[in-house]
Formats: sequence, structure tokens, C-alpha cells
Amino acid sequence: MPSRDAALRGHESSNNNVGVRTFARSDLHRTGVLERFVVGLAREMERAGYTPADAPGRGTNVVLHAVDPAAPRPFRRKEAPTFVIAIAPFAEPPADVLRTGYPLLVRCLANLTVMVSDGPDGLSARFVTLEQGTYGVGPGLPDEAFFAEVFRRIEPLASSRLVIANEFVPDLPVELWDGDDTTRQMLRAGRALDALDLLPAPFPLEEILPPRDLRHVKLLYGIGGLSYGNVSARYQGTAFAQPAFWMSASGVDKSDLRVVGEDILLVRDYDATRDVMVLSVPPSVAPRRVSVDAIEHWMIYREHPDVGAIVHVHGWIDGTVSTEVNYPCGTVQLASSVADLVRAAPDPARAVIGLRNHGLTITGTSLDEIFDRVGEKILPRVPMS
Repeated sequence: MPSRDAALRGHESSNNNVGVRTFARSDLHRTGVLERFVVGLAREMERAGYTPADAPGRGTNVVLHAVDPAAPRPFRRKEAPTFVIAIAPFAEPPADVLRTGYPLLVRCLANLTVMVSDGPDGLSARFVTLEQGTYGVGPGLPDEAFFAEVFRRIEPLASSRLVIANEFVPDLPVELWDGDDTTRQMLRAGRALDALDLLPAPFPLEEILPPRDLRHVKLLYGIGGLSYGNVSARYQGTAFAQPAFWMSASGVDKSDLRVVGEDILLVRDYDATRDVMVLSVPPSVAPRRVSVDAIEHWMIYREHPDVGAIVHVHGWIDGTVSTEVNYPCGTVQLASSVADLVRAAPDPARAVIGLRNHGLTITGTSLDEIFDRVGEKILPRVPMS
């Protein structure tokens, strides 16, 4: 039976060598600029070793989902690992990329939105990610360079591996059903985030999606809503082996973390063979999913015993060292990138790590220590590139 360390190494290795990857077109809308973009991107993907399929199906890795921005329709994938790129034509790049592209992303049930336009200086593409990252490619590039750069920005996201499944074990000791000193510190931390204006939720899912699509997107992305940021703190008791930790649930109001099993969950393990976070919950509670960043926090706690707490915010501190790629939340690749930078920090137990086009991961000896040290330095904006 392989050790957990060996299983994790094997898992990470398998993600670096993805083997044969497939893509397919889903053409719900056709225009000249859409066809030019999809054909050019498809050519670049084939050049990089992706195999085209006649139609999307179970096992398709990437779907190029061309839609009408005035009447976007969802792509209903059969399994979460399928990466859907919603591609929509515009007469010119939108002035507000995020507020134009984000509703398209969730209405299409996509992982990424690309808004394409063609002007006097050539093709332009504006990207919006699920984590509210925005960036662009072009105009001013010849087609070959343009599509090479588009693929360079898309491929790391499309080939990343999600770890969002949860296994709920109803064995939380009764003395923890109402939390402990650590969970009460999490309540204070959530209120501190709110006081610092670091809990943005500008696109309530329930206002964008009908109920059926809302259920579908929650299942696919492992999110309970667009309530950004999360907090976690190492479990200090003896009922569970380290690196057990308490963590905020997905989609809950981070300023009011009270109910164990619903607002706060105890992460007791990561099963690398199944890509599942294992959670201990009270037997009488219908649990929520833990934050999608649980795999990232698990890696950090596992490697650094002196880390007692972690805060993730969609904010920024000037001068922060950042990851190179804006991998999606909940992926092994993002978790590994952040863990690498924590390891390289002068003091991993007090590190501030930037997530490109996304926000910050901050480690500390406790949640109170994190806010005392850097709370007032965090700006409620993230630079995009």
C-alpha cells in the first residue's frame, strides 16, 4: 500500500504528463470573427498535441463553446474535468471586461470566457476567469503570434486538475459540535475581512442563473455561491492526526462563521488516490462543501508545522511575489504553485503569496497574528495582467 506522500507525488506526476488530450467545438453561434478565432485556436491546439473530436462527449478535455453574447446558452458537461471555454464575438473589446464577461461565464456554465473582436489592428481577446481574473491578448499581433499567445494563456488552465470532491464522515466528537477556541477565532477573522471590505460578491449567482443552472454550477465548481475568500486554522486537539484543520465552507457569509458542519468544517485528510478532501462533521448536520482551496491549505499545513492559520483574500499587497499562472481555484496545480512559493519564503510560517490575477494567500501562526501583522496593508483590488 503506497504511503500518502507517495500517492501525492504520483498524483502530481500524472498531472504533469497528461498524455492524449482532446478538444471539440460546440458551435451554438457562428460569425466571421468567431470562425476565424475558433479555427485559429483549434489549429494551435492541434499543433500542441491536442486531438480534435467530432463532437463533445464524456472524456472530452476542452470544449470551444461559441455563443451569442445577446442570448448565451449553457454547455451541460457530463463531468467536471471537462474545461469549457465560452467564446463570444463583440464589435470591439468591452469597456468593462469583468462585468461584461462574468455573467456570460456563469450563464454558459463555463470555466473561462473569451470575448473576441476584430478591428483595424487585428484580433483582440479579453479573458474572464471564474475567480474574476481579467486579462487580454492583442490587438497588434499577427495571427500566428496572436493564437500562440491565446493558447499560452489558456492551456495551463485547461490542463489543470480539480480537487473539489468531499467525503463527509459523521464522526466529529461531540465536544466539537459547537466549535472550540480556534473556530471562535475564525469568526473574528471573518468579521475582520468584512471590516476591511475584503469579501466582494459583485455577481450573486442566484441573480444570474435560473435554479436548474444554479444547482448545476454548484455541483461542477464545488461552490456554494460567489462569496470570495476563505480562512482556515490548524486543529489543536488530539482527536485527529495532523495536518487536520478547520476551514470555512464554500459560498457562506465569511463574516458570520458560526455553525460547525455548515459554516466551518474540519478537514481531516486528503485522499490523493480519489482526489477527495475528507471531512469530519456532526452526524445531525447536512454539511456544506468545504472551500475549493482546501487542497492548497492541506499542502501548506502538511509541510509546515509552524503554520497555524491561513487567510485567502481577493485583495493585494504591493510588492508581493506571485504565481506565474492564474490556475483555477481547487486545482492541484494552483495548490502546488502556492506551496512552492510558501516553501521559498524567508519565513514560511509568516508568508504573503500572490495568486496571479486572483488575490493573496497569507500564512501565520494564528488568524489573530495574521490580521495584526498585515491586515491594514491589504488593498481591496488585485492587479490584472
